[in-house]
Amino acid sequence: MVFSQHPFPRRRLLLAGLASASALLVVTACSRPQQTPDATGGTGAPQELLLVSYAVTKSAYDRILPKFEEQWKAKTGQDIKIKASYGGSGSQTRAIIDGLDADVAALALTADHIKLEEVGKLNPGWETKLPNNSIITNSTVAFITRPGNPKGIKTWSDLANPDITVITANPKTSGGARWNFLGIWGSVTETGGTAEQAERFVADVYKNVENLPKDAREASDVFLKRAQGDVLLNYENEALLATKKGELTEPFTVPEVNIRIEGPVSVVDEVVDRRGSREAATALAEYLFTEEAQEIFAEAGFRPVNPTVLEKTEDNFAPVKQLFTVQAFGGWRDINKTFFGDGGIWDRLFSQGR
Repeated sequence: MVFSQHPFPRRRLLLAGLASASALLVVTACSRPQQTPDATGGTGAPQELLLVSYAVTKSAYDRILPKFEEQWKAKTGQDIKIKASYGGSGSQTRAIIDGLDADVAALALTADHIKLEEVGKLNPGWETKLPNNSIITNSTVAFITRPGNPKGIKTWSDLANPDITVITANPKTSGGARWNFLGIWGSVTETGGTAEQAERFVADVYKNVENLPKDAREASDVFLKRAQGDVLLNYENEALLATKKGELTEPFTVPEVNIRIEGPVSVVDEVVDRRGSREAATALAEYLFTEEAQEIFAEAGFRPVNPTVLEKTEDNFAPVKQLFTVQAFGGWRDINKTFFGDGGIWDRLFSQGR
C-alpha cells in the first residue's frame, strides 16, 4: 500500500483517516442491496402474498393456502402468510388494474387475465409459464331448480319459456355469468343453429332474468337463501358444494350439451417484480397443479385438471355428451370484443331487454 508523502501532522492524519472511514461506511450502507422477501437463506423475514380470486373458489383456497404455507416453511425455513381477496371476477380484475397488489391472480376466465396483460400487469405469454396453459380447474354450467322441479326445467330451451324466472349473475361483473351466457349461446350454435338464432334465443332467456347479482356466490344466495327464481344457472362446482353443505337437497341438472369452464391462474408480473415476491408467488401458482391441491379442488366441486386426480374423482361429476370450449367462439380475445366489450352483443341485448 502506498501512503501519501505529504508531511501531515499526526493528529490531522488520524482525523483524515477517520473521516475517510466514515465516508466509506456511509457509501457502503447506501449501496448495500435491499433485502427482498425472497431472500429465504438470509434474513428469514416473513413473506407475504396476496391471492386475488373469484367468489366461489373461497371454500377450496381456505384449505389449500394453509397447506402451501406449511410446505413453504418446511422447504425454505421461511414463514409465509397468504392473504386472499374474493369477489366477482370482473370486479376483481378492475381492482388489480386500479392498483390492488395481487401477487397471484386466479380469476374466473382467461379473458380477465388478458385484460391484465393489456394494461401491463402480465407479460405477454404469461399463460405458457405454468402447466396446462395455466388452467387449474374445469367446471360446467348446472341448472338448480326448486324441489321436485315443478316447472320441468331440463334443457337450455326450457329457459326461454315465458313462465320461467331465471337467476344468473351479471356478465359485466361476474366470470360465471359470462360462462352462463356462452353456454346459452353455444347451446344453439353448437347444435346446428345460426348466430342470428342464438342471439334471439339469448334475448328470450334474459327477458326471464329479473335481476343480475354481482357474482356467482351472490346468485346462489338469491336462489337458495332468498328463495327467488325458478332456476339458477351456476357453476357445477357451486351446485356440488351446496349439496355437500346441505343447502341443496334436490338433484340438479347438467345439460348434456355444455361448455367447459376453464379457471386460469397467473403470477402478476408487474407486482411480483416490484415487490420482490416472484419466487414465492410462482411456487404458489405451481402448487395449485399438484395432486394435493387438485384433490381439494375436486372435493370443493371443481373438475380437476390433474389426470391422476381426475381419474379418481370422475364419478363425482355428471357426464356431458357434447362439451364445447371457448375456441368455438374464436377464443377469449374475440369473445371480449364481440360479446362483452363496450357496444358488444351483451350491451345491445341488455339495453333492448331493459
